Amino acid sequence: MSYEIPHLRALEAESIEILREVAAELERPVLLFSGGKDSVLLLRLAQKAFWPARFPFPVMHVDTGHNFPEVLDFRDRMTARFDAELVVASVQDVIDRGLAADENGPRASRNRIQSVALLDAIERHGFDAALGGARRDEERARAKERVFSFRDDFGQWEPRNQRPELWNLYNGRIRKGEHVRVFPISNWTELDVWQYIRQEGLELPPIYFAHTRRVFRRDGMLYAENPYVERLPGEEPFEASVRYRTVGDMTCTGAVESRAATLEAVIAEIAATRITERGETRADDRITEAAMEDRKKEGYF
Repeated sequence: MSYEIPHLRALEAESIEILREVAAELERPVLLFSGGKDSVLLLRLAQKAFWPARFPFPVMHVDTGHNFPEVLDFRDRMTARFDAELVVASVQDVIDRGLAADENGPRASRNRIQSVALLDAIERHGFDAALGGARRDEERARAKERVFSFRDDFGQWEPRNQRPELWNLYNGRIRKGEHVRVFPISNWTELDVWQYIRQEGLELPPIYFAHTRRVFRRDGMLYAENPYVERLPGEEPFEASVRYRTVGDMTCTGAVESRAATLEAVIAEIAATRITERGETRADDRITEAAMEDRKKEGYF
């Protein structure tokens, strides 16, 4: 008999403890849900943390208006399946209200102004904690995050002003107008997430698996042909077998060429790769060396 705990069960237990800590410490948390694999994992962990009760918080999606249709359909089905209250923070709404300006041109994206929609929704609904699926292995700025990441009353993050988290003790104390972002799966890796999805038999949007799609090549990435991106001269679309490693706005999320159409094939592909998912497929992280950190300071996830 072995008394060792399998590493996925250890990660699961840590994440469930964090979810319960948020429910105990904060008055009005919300779980951010993009429809991606990390969000699906969070839903499953929240289900285990509070079963047989419903989630003690709503689920919120920040909708840019430029999302993959398959992901929006999946979002609605999953929140209904988990009997979760869905809140949609619309980027188009904050643009219409004059809180943000839409970009124009071939490289236009609404990705950055997701922060405006998120902060607006947090203020309007009175949320004091936002649970997200960010992981430390995704990107260097996310590697700097604590599990409980403090945001001031402007929704901003200061990486040099974070609270210690010794012995898994989390400080959720905030003043009126402030909030915390909480990342229960910070210590998971992309491979851990996929292995847990296999273990639990979780459903994912179909774009995570190889499929034929019309794409065009830009800056070394494959973008889906879509009505939201103005193509540059020479960017002719073609058909390819691709899949997505992350779910995001169609204007800044690239696909990878792949034949991995099953869970086992995807896990084998992830185990062999040496490039992070955001490093390979997210144009918004390539703008500058500190692109993600700059966005996070403004209120990004």
